Amino acid sequence: MNEPASKGQTRTLSRQLGLLGLAATGICSMLGASVYIVPFMIQRSVPGIGPYVLPAFVLAAIPALLAAAAYAILASAMPRAGGSYVYASRGLHPYLGFVASFSQWFGLSIAIGVISYVIIPFVRDVAVALDWAATAEWLEIGTVRVTLSLVLLWLFVGINVIGLRFYERTLIPLMVMMFGMGVIVIFAGFYFPVETFAEQLLEREGRQVPEAVSEFSFSTLLTAAALLFSSFIGFDSIAQAGGEAKRPQRNLPLAIAIAVLGVGTYYFVFTAAVYNVVPWSFVAQEALQKDISAPGLLSYVLSPGWSVIIILGAAIALINDLPAMLLSVSRLMFAWAEDGIFPKTVGQIHVKYKTPYIAVLLSGVMASVGILGSHLAGDFFLGIDIMVTAMLVNFLLMCVTVIALPYYNPPLAKQVAVFKNRTLQLVLAVSGAGLLLLFLVVHTAKDLKADVSAWYFHSTWVWLLVLGVASLIFFWKMRQLKRSGVDLEERFRLLPDE
Repeated sequence: MNEPASKGQTRTLSRQLGLLGLAATGICSMLGASVYIVPFMIQRSVPGIGPYVLPAFVLAAIPALLAAAAYAILASAMPRAGGSYVYASRGLHPYLGFVASFSQWFGLSIAIGVISYVIIPFVRDVAVALDWAATAEWLEIGTVRVTLSLVLLWLFVGINVIGLRFYERTLIPLMVMMFGMGVIVIFAGFYFPVETFAEQLLEREGRQVPEAVSEFSFSTLLTAAALLFSSFIGFDSIAQAGGEAKRPQRNLPLAIAIAVLGVGTYYFVFTAAVYNVVPWSFVAQEALQKDISAPGLLSYVLSPGWSVIIILGAAIALINDLPAMLLSVSRLMFAWAEDGIFPKTVGQIHVKYKTPYIAVLLSGVMASVGILGSHLAGDFFLGIDIMVTAMLVNFLLMCVTVIALPYYNPPLAKQVAVFKNRTLQLVLAVSGAGLLLLFLVVHTAKDLKADVSAWYFHSTWVWLLVLGVASLIFFWKMRQLKRSGVDLEERFRLLPDE
């Protein structure tokens, strides 16, 4: 590996990501555990949701689409690395930009660790399907699971350090494989009737499908939608790569639209297919007893060979999350360093690979904490809840930034290249802010009411603690910048240099 850029050299990112690479970054950040696990484990996390998972998905998509519109507006005006941090710091206030993006970085870094940790059980399920009993038992050992999770994580940390060309060559083929194997799930779900599942359940385990008894509750639907909103988190990674996008004013908004609309449609069809053949009452019963996933549920109607293929598809979907999300969180750290909110060393660009390698490595360290936290907590939903809280706040601030930008920073507001009509901007941003605030209140209330063994298993308190740490860092670094003679008003009104 070459030496990093010396102090006297220009530190620049390289605009190498085209539309396909940007869209793949968003798609792969959004897919993974969200589609293979969350729509089914939600029966445990939100008891009583029963047959209303699909309506909850639709409800969750509305604020996600509005947040995506806000991101597209801001990305077209401010195509720089660190997306959301740059948008809020230049269009709202530097403090809000930093604390929101810091909690976003923390939440996503923890989520990267959670995903790394969740991948191993899918590998174990492949071993079970192939009758490799000894291998499956070995993968159940806690130290083995943690070690393999760390190895997998740091493999993709290395890929992100090496550069964007290698990143794209890794990500795009994996994305194609992921969708190809997902089609098998969709076909199987709509091909087999529910009677086939009931027959196989009775034949294999001597069990009947549980009686389906449900009662609609709008508050339960809203709670589930707030959690399923996590499935749409990830398109923001496109914005974080704004400093490396080709034709950014065109490609950033277009990639965001492709990712949100494409993945949203895929989520709905995929989830509908599984619930079409596996009764929700059975899913709810199983979720209360153990961790479940789409491949495990469909194993009752598929042959062992097909089951292995869709389990591999789930593993690939999860693996795809890692390089894209690592790119996202590392570019946030790079943007902080560029503005002087973080040590300048964090923003160093590798001479050969043109990547912010220190930021990538530090993001890998934080994700490793997420792996250890998932293992100790024994419930990966804690990591997801932290991420949802952080991202709801972040998306809310993006909508508020759209509202405030013409008043706070008129020159940048004139650079907006999509949704140029101001009335339309306000309709999208105000609607998005209102719905996101509602989701945040619902999600926070659910978290604080949860019966947990210690305060740090409440995602809200963890997020507030992170917010406090971010505030201390911000005011300390701003004081240093002011003492060094930096014109803070000018710095945070102009975009960072290319």
